Amino acid sequence: MSQQLYLIRHGIAVDRGLYEKDEDRPLTEKGQKKTTKVAKQIDEVGITFDIILTSPFVRATQTAAILQEAGLSKTLESFSPLAPGGDIQAWLDWWNNWQQETSPHQGSVALVGHEPDLGNWAELLVWGSIQEKLIIKKAGIIGLNCPDNYSPLGTSKLFLLTPPKWFLKE
Repeated sequence: MSQQLYLIRHGIAVDRGLYEKDEDRPLTEKGQKKTTKVAKQIDEVGITFDIILTSPFVRATQTAAILQEAGLSKTLESFSPLAPGGDIQAWLDWWNNWQQETSPHQGSVALVGHEPDLGNWAELLVWGSIQEKLIIKKAGIIGLNCPDNYSPLGTSKLFLLTPPKWFLKE
């Protein structure tokens, strides 16, 4: 059996330099609208998350809140390792604990964060090393099937790599 992991990049944020601290940059109005449309489409295809973990940066927490408001998960938690430069080992420890608590081992987790970290984490989970080949567009998604009962590093399977334009209906 496996559990599904969705890596979701935050939506379009205001430009760098407009805020003193990078972590304070919010989504733009366009970013909010686009992310809301993506969330609605995710809901329409029947994807839900047992939990959403989000970077504590404003643009990521806003993206995660939009996903939650669309009914994709009842549970939303801030998770500091999802901030830029975060440590995948901290997430692996969380994942192992979550797997032990989740029974049966079926479920899905969404991680809302930043590039290049999310793409790098996906590569570590699929190939066991960073290749710098997978890029998640803003409000885009990577879906992985992660095995239970052992480390997902190098053993996960990519099943979804979707830019936001594939979810947007005009």
